[in-house]
Amino acid sequence: MASTYSFDIVSDFDYQELVNALDQTTREISSRYDLKDTKTTVELGKETITVNTDSEFTLDAVHTILQTKAAKRQLSLKIFDYGKVDAASGNRVRQEIKLKKGISQEIAKQISKFIRDEFKKVQPSIQGDAVRVSAKDKDELQAVIQRLKQEDYPVALQFTNYR
Repeated sequence: MASTYSFDIVSDFDYQELVNALDQTTREISSRYDLKDTKTTVELGKETITVNTDSEFTLDAVHTILQTKAAKRQLSLKIFDYGKVDAASGNRVRQEIKLKKGISQEIAKQISKFIRDEFKKVQPSIQGDAVRVSAKDKDELQAVIQRLKQEDYPVALQFTNYR
C-alpha cells in the first residue's frame, strides 16, 4: 500500500467564537465599576476590532478583558495585532486591532524549511496561505505536528485536512 497521507498547516480562528468573546467583553465593561462610566466601545469589523475609550489606562483594562475572554474560548492571542493608539475627539483614545488570518509567505518558508531539516521523509509544500505536509507514514505526520506545536511562530497554527 503506497498511499500518501497529508495535512494542512493553516492560521485561522473561529469567527463566531470571536464574536462571543467580544460580546462577553462588552458586557463585562458595562458592569465593571472602574469602566462603567468611560463610554467604552468595542466594535468588530470584518478584519479589525476598534476600541474607543477614555484613556490608555482603561484601554489596558479592555485589552486584559478581551484577552481573558478570547483565551477562555480557545482563541489564540496571536490573532490580535495591536495597532498604535490614536487620539480621538474629546480627550479619548482609539486603537485598531487587526485580526491575523493566514500564513504569510515568509513564515510559510520558515515552516517548510524547518520541516525539511527535521524530517527527511516528509514533503512540505506552500499552497497560498497554507502549508501542505505529506508523507507515506502517518506516524511521521504526527511527529511533525507535535514538533511544530513546540515551536513558537508569530501566528497561531492549526492542523486541518488530516487524511
